Amino acid sequence: MSLSRRTLLLGGALALAGCTRQRVEAPPRLVLATGPDGAVFREIGSALAQVLAEKLPDTEVVAQPTGASVENLQLLAAGRADLALSSLDAIERPGSVRAVGRLYDSFMQIAVRKESSIESLKDLAGKRISLGPVGSGTEFTGRRLLQHLGEESALDERMGHAEASRRLAAGTLDALLALTGIPTDAVYDIKDQVRLINLQDEAVRLHREFLGPYIPATIPQSVYNPIPACHTFAVPNLLLAHESLSADVVEVVTRTVFTETARIVEGHPEASRINVRTGIATGEVPLHEGAMRWFREVKR
Repeated sequence: MSLSRRTLLLGGALALAGCTRQRVEAPPRLVLATGPDGAVFREIGSALAQVLAEKLPDTEVVAQPTGASVENLQLLAAGRADLALSSLDAIERPGSVRAVGRLYDSFMQIAVRKESSIESLKDLAGKRISLGPVGSGTEFTGRRLLQHLGEESALDERMGHAEASRRLAAGTLDALLALTGIPTDAVYDIKDQVRLINLQDEAVRLHREFLGPYIPATIPQSVYNPIPACHTFAVPNLLLAHESLSADVVEVVTRTVFTETARIVEGHPEASRINVRTGIATGEVPLHEGAMRWFREVKR
């Protein structure tokens, strides 16, 4: 029986955190596809894997490093991962992918040096820019942003955000794009040398033309002070599971994510936004049966 998202809207949901746990039959190995070194996906995924290993004591829970969203979806579809993290917009056709829940939102950030002549997206034409690691959400969304808005002539490269930050500071890169939580070290560590490009108009256009995954948003000045507040767009991040993964196991995963949040997101303010009220807002990606079961129980 399907479960409408409207019926899942919750009040006082975390009261279920102390409910009785029952032992479940879990596979001997559970692979969680995360992200590259230094990325929030990698760190949150590794922390989640550690907590899950406690909840599933007979299972080896592996946090697998990856390029992030696009690669994670490929691994999940191929059956080489059981769980994965991904930005919502990269999931163009859910197929066998199901949602465990919505976690936190990533913000598109385009950083340039203070003295740069780049003032808008159009000014990236012919400039050296980083689109993040191969297979990342930054690469997917950055290419969509440039292609869809007709700014495809930038000299784009693929690299981790940490490397892009170093190169931008050294002047060997003109701009870095990062679709990630805020603050991100890639910008914060060089905030006295850079500024952010305003994407207010682009955010509106993407929101209109791709209904669902793009949300006009603002990065407050307090995030990268003294960099002023910047208009941009945000993209929800989801925890995903293969549809064939046991509903009992996914129920444990869902419960763990939303009742052990403090342990999972420790030291990551951008991920502290994980909460059960927004957990069911997974767009066009249907909830896994195990996740529906847990949310349904929480509502009782």
